[in-house]
Amino acid sequence: MCEIFISADPQSYDARTRSVRLHGVVTSIRLENLFWQVLEEIAQRDGMVVVQLIERLYDELVAARGEVGNFASFLRVSALRYEAMVAQGRIPADTSVAIRSLDAKAVLHALPQGWGPASPENRVRTLQGAVRRHA
Repeated sequence: MCEIFISADPQSYDARTRSVRLHGVVTSIRLENLFWQVLEEIAQRDGMVVVQLIERLYDELVAARGEVGNFASFLRVSALRYEAMVAQGRIPADTSVAIRSLDAKAVLHALPQGWGPASPENRVRTLQGAVRRHA
């Protein structure tokens, strides 16, 4: 079993830091090379470079959640979700099909437990935690 995982090219799990400008503020994001490659593929599907994708994800995350939290972890999970949804056929493997052209509701329909939107109970816990942190 382990050979499947340990045979990975060590370059794929070497981490690389990129500086990005989010609304005029320069920040550094450190991810493993494999995650950068997946994010680049996602960006290219919609005619963007990876920095533009990161800016868009950041903006939409702030708009939806009001805060970002651990953005590097969010990017890793986004890359993993993308790969899983391609493997499940929810997102076409044909990289010429833009992500923005897909029906999000259809892609997200009947996701495995824990992959979809937070339950109302989890949202309340998240909001309570945010209130405690800011109090």
